[in-house]
Amino acid sequence: MILLVTGGAGFIGSNYIRHHLAHNPTDEIINVDLLTYAGNPNNLADLKNNGEYHFIQEDISNFKGMEAIFKKFDIDAVINFAAETHVDRSISNPDTFIHTNVLGTHTLLNLAMQYDLKKFVHVSTDEVYGSIVSGSFSESDCLSPSSPYSASKAGSDLIALSYQITYHVPVIVTRCTNNFGPYQFPEKLIPLFITNLLEGKKVPVYGTGKNVREWIYVLDHCSALDLLLKKGKSGEIYNISSGNERCNLEITDCLLNLLKKDSSMINYVDDRPGHDFRYSIDSSKIRKLGWSPSFSFDNALKETVDWYKTNRWWWEPLKQ
Repeated sequence: MILLVTGGAGFIGSNYIRHHLAHNPTDEIINVDLLTYAGNPNNLADLKNNGEYHFIQEDISNFKGMEAIFKKFDIDAVINFAAETHVDRSISNPDTFIHTNVLGTHTLLNLAMQYDLKKFVHVSTDEVYGSIVSGSFSESDCLSPSSPYSASKAGSDLIALSYQITYHVPVIVTRCTNNFGPYQFPEKLIPLFITNLLEGKKVPVYGTGKNVREWIYVLDHCSALDLLLKKGKSGEIYNISSGNERCNLEITDCLLNLLKKDSSMINYVDDRPGHDFRYSIDSSKIRKLGWSPSFSFDNALKETVDWYKTNRWWWEPLKQ
């Protein structure tokens, strides 16, 4: 199989490429990434001599550039990771999020239709559902995004699904909870807090720190995507979650303990505008296909801390 991975130089995409090649060594991967601030060639430096891996720098919203890639390679399937993802950035600059997340996805879908792809996996987020006080969202629940980021992802989800209904493009939409692990750009909560503490800096906690998120180790997300690429049904949405709910203060306390720091390193800051209080999704649908998380939260968090400790060369330049 020849697999086109968009946004593969980012956090989740790079982990997925490494995971996919390890488990499917005869497959060929074309990685297309624009290499904006969060796309980092160092994320996949270990694959530079792998003959089954090819990197192309391109904007997914550039139809002619992307069409040239589809003409050059006999692509069987697409996994679309390419997206602007940081909520704070979407609040200050929503234009970029609409451009990449909506127009970029539309470009890929047009090409998937023209070139008769066998599978199009669109990677989305649980944030499209909005906040929930109790219980968990299922795939059939209404969308209620709160930020320009989540709204742009909700829009791209609906466009993707419309291409399945109208043009029979074999689209699958996945919605995952908060990821953490190696190679995550240090503006997200867990890597920001780890790297700040390693530098002796305080960690910024929004509001009261009681906002709740469900956390999944990135390699568990990767295994779910690999399963859906092979067994997922076209036109379906699949939630991917771990059941590991933690409020931001709990995460902060865990990281303080792992790095032998105390609560004096916490700096409470004004809450984010439109900050959703709690996300939670039901992943029973994908679990019926045989998937479940392999990593415990505590062990995965410790491994993540250890990775940032031993890879300062990777993240220190990103914080300058």
